[in-house]
Amino acid sequence: MNRQPSILLFDGVCNLCHQAVQFIIRRDPHGRIHFASLQSEAGRQLLERYHLPQTYLDSIVLVDDGKIYTQSTAALRIARKLHGWWPALYLLILVPRFIRDPFYRWVARNRYKWFGKREACLLPTPELRKRFLDWR
Repeated sequence: MNRQPSILLFDGVCNLCHQAVQFIIRRDPHGRIHFASLQSEAGRQLLERYHLPQTYLDSIVLVDDGKIYTQSTAALRIARKLHGWWPALYLLILVPRFIRDPFYRWVARNRYKWFGKREACLLPTPELRKRFLDWR
């Protein structure tokens, strides 16, 4: 079965998001998750395709099998794809979104204050560029 890779759209100037992308890369050795910053042309095109506003920066967006997932659902679906014990976190999907998502939004609201902001989007290494839609 030749599945398309999942695509994770992330805030390209957020230090927390940058660290999360690095974390995911290390735990996804088969490269099943590809990336694009929300601010990039590829990110904006995907936002448009899935009817999300171009200014949508308050959540990661996961495109998986032609569907989009945001906030805690996106994070849990990503965890399910990683090596190690991380897929066990997917059990939290049983907790209703109205309980999970407020925690996600609280972290998202404070991410710049707690983790800082970059001047520019992430620049992948040459060997990782094929996993970044912005660099193909």
